[in-house]
Amino acid sequence: MASINSPEVFIQGVTLEGKTFRPSDWAERLAGVMSPFRPGGAQPGSHLSYSPWCIPTTINGVKCVIVHRDLRDAEPMAWDFCMNFAKDNHLQVAEACRVPDGPETKN
Repeated sequence: MASINSPEVFIQGVTLEGKTFRPSDWAERLAGVMSPFRPGGAQPGSHLSYSPWCIPTTINGVKCVIVHRDLRDAEPMAWDFCMNFAKDNHLQVAEACRVPDGPETKN
């Protein structure tokens, strides 16, 4: 499913059959469940923000969760949970890395 070349894996809200995955807030739910898994471990209040290792986002109109490979090293069972979620729900998974936004251009 995912090799070790890219630092991040993108779980996409599109099934292998090409259908949009429901419910529409699945990415936020998955990232919320993963919020305790973060560098340094869970801290008081850490459940109020997403883990930097599991971030919900939208790319080209498709809901996604970006899962960083550091999660696998720190918490293998949490990594397996994310990967099995994708597999069990027949979601498309892609290896990639985020590219920082470029500087804004002024016209």
